[in-house]
Amino acid sequence: MNDITKRTPSTPSASRAASFLAAAVAANKAAGRGRLIFALDATASRECMWDTARRLQGDMFHEVAAIGGLDVQLVYYRDLDECRASRWVSRPEQLADLMAKITCRTGITQISRVLAHAKRETKTNKVQALVFVGDAMEEKLGELRDAAAELRRLGVPAFMFQEGDDPRVERAFREIARVTHGAFARFDPNAPDQLRELLRGAATFAVGGTDALKLSNKAGATKLLSQLK
Repeated sequence: MNDITKRTPSTPSASRAASFLAAAVAANKAAGRGRLIFALDATASRECMWDTARRLQGDMFHEVAAIGGLDVQLVYYRDLDECRASRWVSRPEQLADLMAKITCRTGITQISRVLAHAKRETKTNKVQALVFVGDAMEEKLGELRDAAAELRRLGVPAFMFQEGDDPRVERAFREIARVTHGAFARFDPNAPDQLRELLRGAATFAVGGTDALKLSNKAGATKLLSQLK
């Protein structure tokens, strides 16, 4: 870690979907793989959800297999001043192994450092999306808004996924999503399928953009697409 076979029905809609997927694959090969930063709060309150996210992360890779490849970088924070970023990985087992080595510890939120890292990373090599999963926010909203504005200028939307229903956290997460032209969603920690669908939607966007989301009939894709600009 660095510190920071079924036959497709012959219908017009199916034909358009197939045409898009073929075009997306060609574009992916020409432009490179989709790159997604997967950032999580790893403070003590997040231990159960960390294990859940580790089990679900493979769905991001599998969801986009038909339209192109996905590279993911894990970013997490814990303690009072620890915020680290992994190498970029292209297979779910690699990401699962990285996450298995990390334990959650007491600490404070460092969302601003996550946003700053995403800014630096995309200046080196374009990042299509930032996904953040957390349940708390202890920073100044104005500073987070300023950091989010930097990401917007670089064209990196933030997908802010909130565990729980703290209204202060929701306000901050919604604002970051709004400023970056991303999307916000809450999920129930006792309903992992909600988070699974959101992660699938974010991965689909990272590889195929809004066009790919429009062709998906998954609940997560629909929820995110309604907010994306």
